[in-house]
Amino acid sequence: MPAFFASIGDLSVRTKAKIVDLFAGAGGFSLAAKNAGCDIIFAVENDRHAAKTYRRNLCSLSCDLPTEIYTDDIRTMNPEAVAKKHFGDGLDCDLLLGGPPCQGFSTHRINDSGVDDPRNALIYSYFDFVKALQPRAFLMENVPGLLWPRHAEYLNKFYYLAKKAGYTTFDPCQLDARDYGVPQRRKRVFVLGIKNTSDCDGINWPPPPSHTSDETDDCLKGWIACEKAFAPMPADDPNASHMNHGPELTTAFMNTPANGGSRRDSGRVLPCHKTHDGHKDVYGRIDSRLPAPTMTTACINPSKGRFVHPVENHGITVRQAARIQTFPDNFVFEGGLTAAGKQIGNAVPIKLGEVLIKEILRSLSAKSDANMPIGNRQLEEVY
Repeated sequence: MPAFFASIGDLSVRTKAKIVDLFAGAGGFSLAAKNAGCDIIFAVENDRHAAKTYRRNLCSLSCDLPTEIYTDDIRTMNPEAVAKKHFGDGLDCDLLLGGPPCQGFSTHRINDSGVDDPRNALIYSYFDFVKALQPRAFLMENVPGLLWPRHAEYLNKFYYLAKKAGYTTFDPCQLDARDYGVPQRRKRVFVLGIKNTSDCDGINWPPPPSHTSDETDDCLKGWIACEKAFAPMPADDPNASHMNHGPELTTAFMNTPANGGSRRDSGRVLPCHKTHDGHKDVYGRIDSRLPAPTMTTACINPSKGRFVHPVENHGITVRQAARIQTFPDNFVFEGGLTAAGKQIGNAVPIKLGEVLIKEILRSLSAKSDANMPIGNRQLEEVY
């Protein structure tokens, strides 16, 4: 765990990194931070089902400092007041996380659709908290569409605000989760800013991939297949449910070859398919021998993508989708099937989040260690 130090009199003691998570959803980023050895001071999420999931799984965990979740619309909150409440006694915010809603930046939109989507401006609400909290670093996640030229105005302004606030920023990096040990093809953009230039020394950003499709590369592991996501689930798992399908659709699934079969293979042809043959993955089976397709907010609905079980004749369950996102089986999603699917699709994969957070904290903690007097460093090691 990265070492951070807080002064008590003339001594310094080891403490955990203090994290804030905005647009927290069900808590994928927060859980990654917890696994990296951090304390989440507070989170903001106004979707009631996601907030209930977050509260159940993350606010009840034992930790040095309890996590508080705000369910307000972030645009109505007073960042300065919240910052003073949680960090007004000399406590510093080490890292601010967050993934502002991405619908306006989604890459499936055509022409200039989404350019004027009011949700795009939520990245500025995120930055209001950067200014109020003055974290040592911030990490923002979004969809690849954020990098499209039609959205350049939003991203350029965000970088301008960061520079004006004194942050060293790194070029936005697009990462694929399967390159970091996640059993899923999932590309997302991450924007990192670090407050003190000296904290950037030695940071390896973005972290180099640990997995690859080229199994001849002895330095990297091969991509991870998603087969373990379909291991048996406990009968009492509240998230072991899937959509119920009518006889016609069930028959089509029965006719779809295992592990990667498509709707074309099933012989089921709808009127729309005669004039438009796009969306070839719809009603297709996941191939468990490969990384899974991206878990979207509709990942439990086979009509929205390749979300049919590899061998069984139904869509994937909430638990299977969660496993693909590397959530542990004891993480319970609230709100029912559709709400749970949305929470999973919006989440940062836990294993990917851990890799990114650990690299940032490694750089920050190296500076903390270097600034700590030798006597205090030795004392901390004794305790």
